[in-house]
Amino acid sequence: MGFADLILYPVYVAIFYFIFSARRKNYDDPVLKYYHKQTFWIKALAVLPFTLFNTVLSPGDSFGLYYTEGANIYHLILGDASHIKWLYLPGPEFDQSLLRNSLNQGYFRAENNYMVARIVAILSFFSFGKYVALNLFFSMIAFTGVWRLYRFFYEQYPHLHKQLAIAILYLPTFVFWSSGILKDPICISAIGWITYSLYEAFYKKKSLLKNVVILFFFGYLLAVLKIYILISYVPFFMLYLILKNVNLVKNRLLKWILGPALILGSIVAGQRVMNSFQKELGSYTADGITNQVDRTRNSYRDESRPGGGDSNFSLGVEFDGSVFSLLKMAPAAIIATFYRPFIWESRKISTLLSSLESMMIMFFTLYVLFKSGLKLFFQSIRKDPTILYCILFSLLFGLFVGATTPNFGSLVRYKIPCIPFYVIALYLIQDRVNKIKSSLAINQTA
Repeated sequence: MGFADLILYPVYVAIFYFIFSARRKNYDDPVLKYYHKQTFWIKALAVLPFTLFNTVLSPGDSFGLYYTEGANIYHLILGDASHIKWLYLPGPEFDQSLLRNSLNQGYFRAENNYMVARIVAILSFFSFGKYVALNLFFSMIAFTGVWRLYRFFYEQYPHLHKQLAIAILYLPTFVFWSSGILKDPICISAIGWITYSLYEAFYKKKSLLKNVVILFFFGYLLAVLKIYILISYVPFFMLYLILKNVNLVKNRLLKWILGPALILGSIVAGQRVMNSFQKELGSYTADGITNQVDRTRNSYRDESRPGGGDSNFSLGVEFDGSVFSLLKMAPAAIIATFYRPFIWESRKISTLLSSLESMMIMFFTLYVLFKSGLKLFFQSIRKDPTILYCILFSLLFGLFVGATTPNFGSLVRYKIPCIPFYVIALYLIQDRVNKIKSSLAINQTA
């Protein structure tokens, strides 16, 4: 962190504070004002440990690849305006001889890597190409989407504002890994904006054109950066919207007919979309998923050989490439995503924070399950569309992250999109069960 970074960081924090405080004045709800201001400072200050971690403690892609090459593109354009073409040409066409670090050769063959460097280059024109300032820009991008996600849930469960803040705004790893130059802040922001825009457009029926534009923009970013998040999240959220709209129908017979018909129609439409984009989604269609799991696990297994990574772990279940084998390893994979690394498995600073958080989530899961009982626990999932979509997305995402990522260093980052939804589901189950038990107690005393 240079002298210019030390000067620019507080200046840009002040600028962003002015922008967001002006936005905050439009809120009439004091609860929203409180959490909006608090979340801004959390995201602004989280930039500092993120910067320290990625430059001193554990240098990685954030500084060595995305910042180094993104700032390099920015300086190339400043030196010769003809280099502006690298802001819109695809990654594979980038001239490898122009790389700042020759060790980064080949990374831009993947468009998702190049997209992050491209965004860094664009934002460098507003941040003088300084790493700390750029981390702050990425953190603020994440903040906008995280806040949209919080508002979506808060509008439905205002009495759970503290619990929702814990699940969405305060989770340490969720905050940390979305506070600097990585794919994760953009992906998390995209999830929040897509969620809120879909809800506004197709449930509240508001600002259709604006929300469709937002959906296309963030849907495109998510499709480029991590398409597996898009195809595992949107179907379950669409199921939620269908169930919410069906619940608006007063006639019970029509409701029973309309619900299954809409769900079936959505499945058919989704299958046609998948077939239309089979080439682009090849490794994420039904036929390609097991092959993707097998290839990814083999690549990590190669790294575990002498000289390879020392953070690899085993699920204790052999995978032979079949769907049955994937289902067999599902419990271990889901447990790994939500509850590992265990404390005794953490050998690095990068995994210690996640292991503590995972332990708390495991204890909270057991607590909610014990207090609810199996019957009310699963009944709550089945009857509440919000809980259902949160659980289904969390479990499916958790399955594939746990199955394909047998390395703790990567796991602690890859799993963060689903963790808030899992914790939210637990809080909603707890709230629903408490209401049921309170109602039963009142009836018994009446």
